Amino acid sequence: MLLKETRIVAIIRGVEEQHITGVAEALLDGGIPVMEVTLNTPGALDMIGRLQQEYGDRMFIGAGTVLDVEDARKALDGGASYLVTPNMDEEVIRYAVERKAPIFPGAMTPTEVVNAWKAGATAIKIFPGASLGIGYIKELMGPLGHIPMMAVGGVTESNIGEFMSIGRYGVGVGGSLINLKEIHAGNYDWVRSKAARLSAADQSLTCGYP
Repeated sequence: MLLKETRIVAIIRGVEEQHITGVAEALLDGGIPVMEVTLNTPGALDMIGRLQQEYGDRMFIGAGTVLDVEDARKALDGGASYLVTPNMDEEVIRYAVERKAPIFPGAMTPTEVVNAWKAGATAIKIFPGASLGIGYIKELMGPLGHIPMMAVGGVTESNIGEFMSIGRYGVGVGGSLINLKEIHAGNYDWVRSKAARLSAADQSLTCGYP
């Protein structure tokens, strides 16, 4: 799984379909081959299918903002390789497990984290990461360090190393990487440069971590 190698997920929300391949190329060139297209993005399922067809051999393409089993079914049938949810829904987790698809459910409390893990989650997305902060995640890892967790929200090139250094399974990066204004203007080099800096910051600060 490419996520284990890069540990960075680019969260694609609100990108127009005409720009999606340009964004994919920019991320790939910048060293981030993992994309999550959120289902509340217009045309998300078509974009996921297109990306899988064109980049599936080089990128790990998934669906985000999966809210229920029907969303999960549509996403997987449409070509998504993995699922990400903003909440902890055991039914969705079990469905993903049945379909043999990696799933990263959102959770906030210790109870949600443990229940999601027991239901079969691949790793748990601690959300909202920006509001909870790295201190909260460190505290969670005290008794729950055996459960792989991801930080989503508020991750930037200046703090990605700190998130990774405490043993994160990975991080999700949205607005600070997927700048809709720059993308709408066709400035994919902005995304490429940002991806390269995030990737470099991660690699330089996480040597020796699994």
